[in-house]
Amino acid sequence: MLTRLSIRNIVLIEALDLEFTRGLGVLTGETGAGKSILLDALGLVLGDRAETSLVRAGETKASVTASFEFGAFPAAIAAILNDADIDLEPGEPLIIRRQVKADGGSKAFINDQPTGVALLRELSASLVELHGQHDDRGLVNPRGHRALLDRYAGTDLTGLERAWQAWAKAEAQLAEARGSVEQAAADQELLLAHLAELTEIEPQAGEEVRLAETRAAMQKGEKLSGDLEELRHIWEGSDSPLASLRVAARKLDRIAGEHPLLTEALAALDRAVIEAGEAEDRMMEAGNALVHDPQALDDAETRLFELRAIARKHRCDVDDLPELMRDMRAQLDAIEGGEAQLDALETAACEARETYLTKAEKAHAARLKAAKKLDKAVAAELAPLKLDAARFLTAVGKLPEDKWGAAGMDSAEFLIATNPGADFAPLNKIASGGELSRFILALKVALAEQGGAATVIFDEIDRGVGGAVASAIGERLARLADDEGQLLAVTHSPQVAARGGQHYMIAKASNGTVTKTSVSKLSSEERKEEIARMLSGAEVTPEARAQADRLLENA
Repeated sequence: MLTRLSIRNIVLIEALDLEFTRGLGVLTGETGAGKSILLDALGLVLGDRAETSLVRAGETKASVTASFEFGAFPAAIAAILNDADIDLEPGEPLIIRRQVKADGGSKAFINDQPTGVALLRELSASLVELHGQHDDRGLVNPRGHRALLDRYAGTDLTGLERAWQAWAKAEAQLAEARGSVEQAAADQELLLAHLAELTEIEPQAGEEVRLAETRAAMQKGEKLSGDLEELRHIWEGSDSPLASLRVAARKLDRIAGEHPLLTEALAALDRAVIEAGEAEDRMMEAGNALVHDPQALDDAETRLFELRAIARKHRCDVDDLPELMRDMRAQLDAIEGGEAQLDALETAACEARETYLTKAEKAHAARLKAAKKLDKAVAAELAPLKLDAARFLTAVGKLPEDKWGAAGMDSAEFLIATNPGADFAPLNKIASGGELSRFILALKVALAEQGGAATVIFDEIDRGVGGAVASAIGERLARLADDEGQLLAVTHSPQVAARGGQHYMIAKASNGTVTKTSVSKLSSEERKEEIARMLSGAEVTPEARAQADRLLENA
């Protein structure tokens, strides 16, 4: 609930600090005293547009701070704050502050953390519910009527929401499969041609690297073939270096024992023979590796060029061609087996739809039953509010299939007819503001058990009525305050004012140059005097004071 409201430099309010408690609080004052300023100030912390005209003349900025406290923290508010990364400890008040500059611009804070105005608007629905003669939100807005009816009916939408999600998922899978099969079928002829081309080439993983290496080696062999042939002629034959070394080694072996140096020479010559032999082996191996085969080179180059050409055609790497073939075969398989898959998915989608329809019909029946109950509850409230000729109707209808959703296939809207024989019309189309306010009160009383925002405010709901009707309004506001926890009413009616648990008086004073609006919480005696003023006008009479006493006693 709203526990504190601090206002600085808003229009005629210089500085104001108000504290509120549970129950019904009433705000009274003469016409023009500044009740609308108070509501405009509260609107700022709820995300209303920051008009520079709200800043008090001569000041550079204005501010409004509102503090809210909760017994059990509302899940909706917790979710919004969590999404915005704003931490709030259990039991800690929610403090919203809004600053407005005279030269334009505004700032918003939640528990001293900077935030955007959009977040304030998102929170406002769970914090304050404002009903006035020109209200175009809350109960008047038909977009929220179905949710209100569901809360009134106690409809459990969990199973319906799951059924909707399951149906939506099944339809999405079916649509995806249909799209894949249709696309594959459209491309079937092209797929077959491409696959035939690839199958003829039959690319292998890593083939490009192997072909490139073989081609490079054969190109080197072609370049070195003359030199290798010359070396082969030098190295082969009876007069080759290796043959000469072996002849010399045999001859030296016969005389090596004649002198130590000859022995050493023989050892060196043996090593030379070994090294020359290894050189011969390496040259033979190199010759074999670099053999120049023009046909083999031509074949390797042709194969490499074909692979690279078809890879360019399909805009992929050569190594990706085997995977591309597998994908094409899979697409062709999907065409062949697609009908069976589609049949299975269509069956699953139909079953999911039937499950959804069963649960949606159940929700529809519950809404129809609750609508009749709600219509009776509202009708019972209309006569005491001098709306006995009016009728209320909760219209539940079925939406076209493209409008179905997780909440079912129903539309719901609160309709009224103010005169006998008149057609029903939406709440926000009613002509009389006073009638609209009383309709809202009747509907709010009927829906009271379903709860709503932390604080409910009625702005001049009693305008244009008096006597028994005003008394009925006051009685219902008090009853509603007991159900809702906190209700504030801006009123001109003494019958309503007498019902308040707390009474605040709004007054305007001027010294000739400066005009200020103030708000004070009244004591018991002050309250009696204010109600007497409301009864008698400018001059408070003893009769008015006596009548004020009776109103307070009856309340």
